[in-house]
Amino acid sequence: MRFREALTVAIDALRANKLRAVLTSIGVIIGSASIVLVVTVALTSKKYVISQIEAIGSNLVWAELIKTPDKIQPLSYQLTLADMQAVRDTVPGVETVAGFADMPMTVVVEAQARAVKLIGVTEGYQKIRRLIVMRGRYFDSGDMDGRSKVCLITEDLAYRVLGQENSIGRSLRMGELTFTVIGVFRERTATFGLSEMEKYSVIIPQKLMRDYTGQSTLTTLQAQAYGPDAVAGVEREMTRLLKSRHPAEAEYNIQTLTAILSAAHSISFGLTAMLVVVAFIALLISGVGIMNIMLVTVRERTREIGVRKAVGAPRKEIMTQFLIEAFLISGGGAVVGILLGLAIPVAVQQLLPGNLRVPISNWSVIAAFLVSSLTGLFFGWLPANQAAKLDPVESLRYE
Repeated sequence: MRFREALTVAIDALRANKLRAVLTSIGVIIGSASIVLVVTVALTSKKYVISQIEAIGSNLVWAELIKTPDKIQPLSYQLTLADMQAVRDTVPGVETVAGFADMPMTVVVEAQARAVKLIGVTEGYQKIRRLIVMRGRYFDSGDMDGRSKVCLITEDLAYRVLGQENSIGRSLRMGELTFTVIGVFRERTATFGLSEMEKYSVIIPQKLMRDYTGQSTLTTLQAQAYGPDAVAGVEREMTRLLKSRHPAEAEYNIQTLTAILSAAHSISFGLTAMLVVVAFIALLISGVGIMNIMLVTVRERTREIGVRKAVGAPRKEIMTQFLIEAFLISGGGAVVGILLGLAIPVAVQQLLPGNLRVPISNWSVIAAFLVSSLTGLFFGWLPANQAAKLDPVESLRYE
């Protein structure tokens, strides 16, 4: 009954000073909304960055020969189709393997020449790299095995060389061969020339590339693991396999996206921690504001406190009353701030690229409410304790 009475008195006191209570809670609203927004933005950006990285090729492991510019390396050092087959047959945890060889080339269309990158790809390349075919089609088994003189070109090359016309079925001359364009593609996520794919690239079946160049070597050997947990094992086994199949002097650079993903995780965590600290600072400032307003309230209501004590209200009840007021200010502000922090991501959902969904962290909501409420109680304890210690006789004399 005493708690209910203290709650009623606290609510009546806040109603009597609505504007003051609202202004005091603004800091809490901002702080709690900031916590929810910071965590939401961090999770969304982390999810987006990781999806962009994995769009290059999920669970990907690739190997390249380390070349010395001033030294010609023997053919026995080069990666081959036999290496690719050995990875497929002997390395556990591998779902798909592929390889490619590339070389600079010049495309001639209607007497116009343009420098391009010619890439000969094996089966499995599309499954690993997941290129998006904008028009036309990708290579089928007949194209791969029959050495058909067909090619796919990048969207930029199609626009630059063939203009606005439909490029499917058009002919491109590269060296002594003429190729028929069967598809126009783009990367699932832009790599800005940091992968084998450049702005002006042409891909053809690797067997055709081998016949054209007279070499069966690969520039890069790619393997896709069954899952993230298998990536490290595949990387280790590929390293062992290549060392066993080539001279000891040959060195290979075997990479995964794990390091890039770890860097993305670290950057995301660092930014999140920094922004959460800023949100906590906002809550601390709001807590100081709550304490200041509560101290003013205690002074203004000194006579009221004296009357309550004179009619038998114990010290604990007085203290509970003022702590309830502090909690209602901070807790109410936290609820409003959390709702605001949840409403903003929902409102901007339609503006986000692709199918990116905004993840809402339940822990951020719980943390925002608890931290905001505890901040109010912590900074409200001093005014509440001061009110509880007031002498009833001196309080009744106070004007």
